[in-house]
Amino acid sequence: MSRLIEQIAELTAFRDRDALDFSLASALRELLRPESIAIYRVVGAAGERRWLLRSRVGGSGAEAAADSLWSDLETLPALAALPHHALCLQGSRIVPLAGAPALTLFPLAADGEAMGVLEVRAPQPLAGDAQQLVCAILRIYRNFQGLLDYSERDTLTGLLNRKTFDECFARIAAGAAGSAEGAAAVPDPRRAAAPGVAAMGVVDIDHFKRVNDSFGHLIGDEVLLVLSRLMRATFRHHDGLFRFGGEEFVVLMRCRAEVDACVALERLRTAVEQHAFPRVGHITISAGLARVRPGDTPTACFERADQAIYYAKQNGRNRLCDYDELVAQGLLADRSHASDLELF
Repeated sequence: MSRLIEQIAELTAFRDRDALDFSLASALRELLRPESIAIYRVVGAAGERRWLLRSRVGGSGAEAAADSLWSDLETLPALAALPHHALCLQGSRIVPLAGAPALTLFPLAADGEAMGVLEVRAPQPLAGDAQQLVCAILRIYRNFQGLLDYSERDTLTGLLNRKTFDECFARIAAGAAGSAEGAAAVPDPRRAAAPGVAAMGVVDIDHFKRVNDSFGHLIGDEVLLVLSRLMRATFRHHDGLFRFGGEEFVVLMRCRAEVDACVALERLRTAVEQHAFPRVGHITISAGLARVRPGDTPTACFERADQAIYYAKQNGRNRLCDYDELVAQGLLADRSHASDLELF
């Protein structure tokens, strides 16, 4: 019993989701002594959903593996590539599979919906008491995930909130997964091979006050909710999506080339322009883009993106403006160095 309590205490010690998944796999390995434990998450929009291996640990603890969080979606296995895992996910039920080795699959749920699968690989399928133990651990894990969501996510849209922004900015800027807290103790193969360009996009709904004044705040909230869904469909599973408050949203990205960030934001602008919002009809957004510079701070980068979006608002709206391009064209003065000096 004391060993079980220690494992639960270890599981709930992390505030970093990547470390939390590794801790879950490690805790179950210590309790069950299987050949391996693996956690798969479903990523991607409907119609193109894929399996992302979040963590796999061997029975001895020496083996650790995971897909890079920066993996391109098309490089990940489709749901149909793991049919028994897909059955577990879709049915939200335990799937035992005899074989050599045997597999026992458990659905991982969030907000009442299965979002992944826990795989236990052992010489024999898990017995009933072992399955009950795993289910109990997963309930604690799910409840703890819910607490993290409550703390870190906007209650209306489900996007990340400002509380998590600085930490995510540091991770995106450095091209590493995980946070400082607890990450040093967790061997995480996902920390490798991030794309080379980090960028921040700031998105603002044009004339949103008119929406609230004309249709009421409930319809305004519906617009925000639909926009958040369009953002999830537009950006990749590893991009950071934030609601900063009101009608202002932020995207943190790492891309292979500078143009990719522009393409992604322009794709969102077009998707919003073409979408028919309930009761409201068509709306537009303005967006500002700033690349993350060496030694950048979240505030400094946000100010540059905010200047770009201010220019977009003042020059027609429904457009994307790139801060560096505006400066290069002489349309904006680069005051970022002066702002940095004022901090000291």
